[in-house]
Order: sequence, then structure tokens, then C-alpha cells
Amino acid sequence: MSADGGDVAPTAETPSGAAAAVAVTDATPKRVRPAMMRVFELVERVKAYDPEADEDLVNRAYVYSMKVHGAQTRASGDPYFSHPLEVAGILTGYRLDTATIVTALLHDTVEDTLASIDDIERVFGPEIARLVDGVTKLSRLELQAQSDKAKQAENFRKLLLAMSEDIRVLLVKLADRLHNMRTLGFIPKPEKRQRIARETMEIYAPLAERIGMRRIQEELEDLAFAQLNTDARESIVLRLQALRARGQDVVARIADQIVATLAEEGVTAQVSGREKTPYSIWRKTQTKNVAFEQLSDIMAFRVIVADTAECYRALGVIHSRWPVVPGRFKDYISVQKPNGYRSLHTGIFGPERQRIEIQIRTRDMHDVAESGVAAHWSYKDGRPAAADAKGTYRWLRELLDILEHASNPEEFLEHTKLEMYQDQCFCFTPKGDLIALPRGATPVDFAYAVHSQVGDHCVGAKINGRMMPLRTALANGDQVEIVTSKAQVPSPTWERFVVTGKARARIRRFIRAQQRQQFIDLGRSILQKAFKSEGYEYADKSLEGAVKPLKAEDIEDLIERVGAGQTGEREVLGILFPESRVPPKPPNVVSLRKAKSKDHASSHAQVPIKGLIPGMAIHYAGCCHPLPGDRIVGIVTTGRGVTVHTIDCDTLEQFADQPARWLDVGWDVEDASGEAFVGRVAMVVRNESGSLGALSTVIAKNAGNITNLKIVNRTAEFWEMIIDVEVRDVKHLTNVIAALRATPVINSAERARG
Repeated sequence: MSADGGDVAPTAETPSGAAAAVAVTDATPKRVRPAMMRVFELVERVKAYDPEADEDLVNRAYVYSMKVHGAQTRASGDPYFSHPLEVAGILTGYRLDTATIVTALLHDTVEDTLASIDDIERVFGPEIARLVDGVTKLSRLELQAQSDKAKQAENFRKLLLAMSEDIRVLLVKLADRLHNMRTLGFIPKPEKRQRIARETMEIYAPLAERIGMRRIQEELEDLAFAQLNTDARESIVLRLQALRARGQDVVARIADQIVATLAEEGVTAQVSGREKTPYSIWRKTQTKNVAFEQLSDIMAFRVIVADTAECYRALGVIHSRWPVVPGRFKDYISVQKPNGYRSLHTGIFGPERQRIEIQIRTRDMHDVAESGVAAHWSYKDGRPAAADAKGTYRWLRELLDILEHASNPEEFLEHTKLEMYQDQCFCFTPKGDLIALPRGATPVDFAYAVHSQVGDHCVGAKINGRMMPLRTALANGDQVEIVTSKAQVPSPTWERFVVTGKARARIRRFIRAQQRQQFIDLGRSILQKAFKSEGYEYADKSLEGAVKPLKAEDIEDLIERVGAGQTGEREVLGILFPESRVPPKPPNVVSLRKAKSKDHASSHAQVPIKGLIPGMAIHYAGCCHPLPGDRIVGIVTTGRGVTVHTIDCDTLEQFADQPARWLDVGWDVEDASGEAFVGRVAMVVRNESGSLGALSTVIAKNAGNITNLKIVNRTAEFWEMIIDVEVRDVKHLTNVIAALRATPVINSAERARG
């Protein structure tokens, strides 16, 4: 594969990878060069689980791949063809169908050789060609100007689209990445090894987890961990070796005792034990903030029983025989993980007083736990299992939804990481449907997980029957009922507390759309007034001559750029009417009045200030908190639209030498009455019982609403504080201040400007 995927692009002169593996019991990664598999060995592996496999197809793919890769070599000096052969070998371990094995043999031919997709289709048929095309990164389409991050994001976007069509694409891709990680030690540049390892940890290991391929996930994580944090891994490996030396055959003894205990109660089970990987141990010590010795699941034992009822019987026997570690029981049978994983987990102080984890499951559950989605293409007793995993997983559909709403590949990658990396918490709808969310998710995340439209129109939430704030973090087992309203739209403030990629992508998409429309409305009004002040008649079509000179895409884009402050209205006039040569001057007055006409092209259109969401095209300055009734002025800020200040605000001195950025604005007194604005009051209050109650009562009786309160100084006698109050206009704030001054416990109250 190309350098962006973790390999050096193979040529006869430039090697591309290596053959090496990291044993989890070694303190440091070692490079090993095993003998290359031969074609008859690969065929034997496939025929062992699928006697009806197309042997001729596998042979032809082997010969074709070896021929087109020719003299290409890897960093180890091995023929490059050894890489696709090893990828195919990894996939035979999951008993995958012939089409997937053939795809593995051919997966690099289109990108790294002269072969084309048409050649693959002609020789191997449309299914193989489609799978090979899905695995191929299409790096030739990437622009040289793109950053490494942009390339990574674009590659991942393409991979997601391909695997949404057929998830076998992802199986081949994961096996490809696994072999590349096993051979990473031969890449000479440490910084490149670190980049590939980080990409593996951030993208490919979570994808393996999401489709239930635990063995690949754990090996990818540990191989990446060896590169990214060598010292920590070495420390854990040495501790594991010390435990092994002290315990000798402790794992076998504990397994035998569990089997005997279950047999006494009539439960027949197979029990096996294993150590956790160094990375999983290290991650537990970090997330739980505990020492190595305190971990209860360094050793994990799997108990395989006949059916689901036996799982719960075995659990009862184990809990009655050994003390339970509090908080360690998890039932993934009744509430399965999104990747289909089902099992009972419990922690006990088990035989020989060892703290151990026990996982109880049936044989079918175990197959899914080990192979995940690959189990749906595996062959049992010479017959393929039902390929019901071809349907898109829920999480995959959600990633596709994020892809649709993200503005660029980098944003998509950011949202996808949010979607994949966090631990799960499980909540329920009022009807009992299960919704899996990341830890820390809120009712807004829940609403978007139910449906995008539910999220867009969410106004409140009942958690376990009680109305709770939308920013409340949900807990496992919560029942959540979303309250919606057709009048509600996504709030920009939601982005501060949502944690799922889907919710964040939808909110950002809405903000972008609203912001663009408001920039257009504002820019149109600014241009209308500029035209009028110079004696010209305005129409959108009259701007056509300025589109190309100002490098805008079209007329609407030009208007938007004026509203966003990226292009000045004087620049537009100077291009359209060069004979006027109007010098920059303190610009025209724009009335901040709600538009009376829906026809925005009309010369009478105004800026609909009441319809604008603060923080988009219009910003109210926090330094002076302007209110309707104040004399105000706007300052045009590039990319942000207009910031409204009071005319006497000290901040305006910074813009005294930039007259082109000034925009005189005025309130619409008639239409301002229904909107709440924030006024700031500075006051001195006596430090005595009931003072805060008195001032809040006065504000409430005068139809004000306290939105923020800050005590800036306190003494034994007095408190100095700043209060933000929602009011309609200056007159309303003046009435509130007058009422406060008349209250005995309040020594002084003044409007604050800062």
C-alpha cells in the first residue's frame, strides 16, 4: 500500500514493509523473517474449512499477483508479493469465503502495479473487482497540496464508503494493516513508524473492535503500543513475567478448580484462561487510575457452556462459591454490545485468592466474540454460515450520516473518532428500545441517536420520569423520553456539551446553513444602503460584474462575503462604478429592522435582526451589552459579520483609524419588545440574611430574569456583585435598577459596561 497507509510504496529499488511480529511476552519488539507461504499451503488452508472452494480461482490469483508485483521488494528484502500472501493467510484463520481470500491476494495490484480494475474484472469477475476497488486507497486522486491529516481523512472517508457496500472490504483492510504492523520494525524512520502506529491506534483498532474482531483489535493495539510507548510496555511485560515465574501453572490450576466447581452443580463447561495484553493492562491502569497490582482482570477465564440458561446457572454457581469484586458484573447477553458481542462478565476473588475476571458464554457467542462480523462469512462443516452481516451495522449507518453532514474530510474524521472511541453506556426509550451511547452522552445525543429529526426538534428530556436539563450526563439504564416541538431548531450552545459525532455533525451543519443565510441577508442590506447612499438603484443582478474580479463563485457568494466582512461594500462599488471613485468613509446607516417583505431582492429589504441568532451574523458585544434604546454602532469583523457596540463603548477606540469597518446601525423599537437581551448591573448589597432573596424577588417582580451572578468582592458588611439580567430594552433595565435602588438591603445599583 502507499505511504499514507503505513507502507513505503513498493518498487524494485524502494522496499515497502517487512515480515516481523511482536510477541506480547517479549519486552521489546523483535523482527523475524518466516519462510514465505507457498500456494499449495494457502489452498490447503482454504480447502480445510471449505472443501467446495474454487481452487483454480485461488491459484490464478496467486500467479497473477506474483506476476504483476514482479521484482518489487519490501524493506526486509523479501519479495513484495509476500505481503498480500500473508494477508490472505491471516484471513484463512477466520475461515473466510474464497472471494475474500482472492481479494487479499490482489488488494495491492491496482495501486502498486500496472494492473487496472478493468483487468481484474476481466480475469476474476465483477465481485472480486468490486472488492479490490473498495480496498484500494485511490491515492492518485489526492491533491499534492493536501496535508497528511487531510489525506488520512480522505482515505478513511473512501474506506467507509467502500465498506458500507460490503464489509468484507474492511476485513481485508484490517488484515492488511495487521501484517503491516507486524513488519513495522523494518521501516527505518522512527517518525514514520510513530505516525503509522498512531493511525493504527486511532482508526484501525477501533474499527476492528466495532466489528467484533477482538484478536485483530488486541494485536493492532499492542503492536502500536510497542511503538508509541515502548518504556511503559516493557515495564508491564516485565511485571507479567514476574507474575508467571511466581505462579508457574496457576492459570491451569484455577481453570481446573472452576471446572470442578461447576461440575459439582451439574454444569458442564469448557474453561480456558489467558493473560490480558500489555496495552489493555496499561489502559486500565490509566483510565481507572489504579496500580498494576490492583487490577482484577490481568487474568481472564472463559467459561463455555451449552446454552443461554446454562450461562446464568454457571454465574450463580460461581457467585455462590467465591466472593464477588463489587461493581465488576456486566450482562452483555440481555444487553449486547453494538458489535454483536454477548457474554456475562464478572470479577471474583477466585481460587487461590486471585483477583480474576470470568466471561461466561455459549459456543455461538464465543465464535462471534472471537471473529465478530467475520463469523458471518466463515464456513462450518463445509457449509457457509448465513451472511446476514452484509446488512449495514447501525454504527456504520451513523458514520455514513456523519459523512453526509460533515463539511470536509478532517471534520468527518474528528466526528468519527468521537463516535468510535468512548466506552458505552446503554439507555432506553419509553418503549424499551435500547440506545447505545458513549460515556458522558446527554439527552441531545440520545435524541439524535433515535432519529435526526427528533434531535433537531428536541426541547427537553425526561430522565426516569423527571424533567432534566439537556446537558445532563446519562447513566447506564436510564430511561429517556425526548420532548419535541416543531418550532425548535438546533441550538449552537448544544455543541458545547454533546459527545457523539452524529449530534455534533448535525448541529454544525445547521449552524453553517443558518450562518450563511444570515450573512446573505446582512450583506444584501449593507449593499442596498451603500448603493442608495451613492444614488444607484440596487438589484442582485447588478452585482454580476464584480463576481469574477472579487473571485466569488456567484452573486450569492459575493453577497455572503460582504455580510461576513470578507469583502467591503466599497470594493464592490469601486469595481461596478469605477467612474465614481468614492473614497472610503464612515459608512451608511443600516436599520436593524425586521424585514417586512419576504422578497429579499427588494430594495426595501432590511436586516432581520430579530431573526438572527446571536453568534452568527450579528454579535452583541460583551464589553458594553447593548440594549434596544441605546445608540449603537456596528463593527464589521472578517468572517464574523457585525459586532454591535454602544456608541460610547471604550472598545471603539481600537477601530478609530479603520472607518471602512464602521457600520451605523439602529434598533427597530416596534419589533424589539418580544426579544430578551442581557443587561449587566453592578451593585453593592448588605451582607445580611435574606439579601440575595430580596434582590432576586425585586428583579422577578419587575419581569427580569437573572442569567448570571458573580460576587467580585466581599467584606464583613457588604458584597459587591455583577448580575446579568434578561430585559426587553434600556427602559426595562432602568426600571429594574430603580426598583433595586429602592430596596433597603441594596446600597447601590448601576448599569455596568464591562
